[in-house]
Amino acid sequence: MNITPFDDLMSEAGAIQKFLEEPFSDEIESVVSRGDELLGYIARTGKMRADAKFHLDRKMKSSIMEQVKEMGEGLKLPASTLNELVKANCEAENYLFLWCERLNRSATHQLDWLRSLVSKEKEEMRLSGGFNNRGPHI
Repeated sequence: MNITPFDDLMSEAGAIQKFLEEPFSDEIESVVSRGDELLGYIARTGKMRADAKFHLDRKMKSSIMEQVKEMGEGLKLPASTLNELVKANCEAENYLFLWCERLNRSATHQLDWLRSLVSKEKEEMRLSGGFNNRGPHI
């Protein structure tokens, strides 16, 4: 298993976030170029999400053990309370997992938007070519 270290994931997520927040041109060449980059980011953020979930699960497991040791095995604690203690102890891992998930979805939504721009451009070219070269189509 090749799991990206937690700190590397945080850094990479920041770089991808910056890319996704950059404004982009609706010029067709720019759209195609950005679409190519987004395809790579979609694949990468899917892997990052899985790696972040691995880190979260590992932290939750160790956190449960820590909480049980700290409070004593004989202590009667509702499962919901223990669950909240564990979640609080995993805030950075949970944050990274959710961030990677959102980056993946954001990249996917941007790619969908770019597809719409390409479709619009194709339709405009079809209409202008058809009207100017062959007369109006009815």
